[in-house]
Amino acid sequence: MTITPDKMCFGLTEELDTESFVCFLQIAGEKKFAKTLAKRLSSEEILQYVDNFTALLRKHLTEEEYHSLFLKDSSSHNHAENVK
Repeated sequence: MTITPDKMCFGLTEELDTESFVCFLQIAGEKKFAKTLAKRLSSEEILQYVDNFTALLRKHLTEEEYHSLFLKDSSSHNHAENVK
């Protein structure tokens, strides 16, 4: 199932929540939207958002997934070896 922004809905089913969240994140990642919102947030609000978001990343992604999926680091497989 692919959700469009006009069909996003949360709280009805886990599948709908997941698909709506995918759509939500894609919208949030669009450069024009991100720039508009970032200009309107205070430094405190930005730090709060980043803290909350990175806490979720740490909880649900492995270090390799964080580097490869979030940071788009193509050498992520080497990162874990370099940390040891």
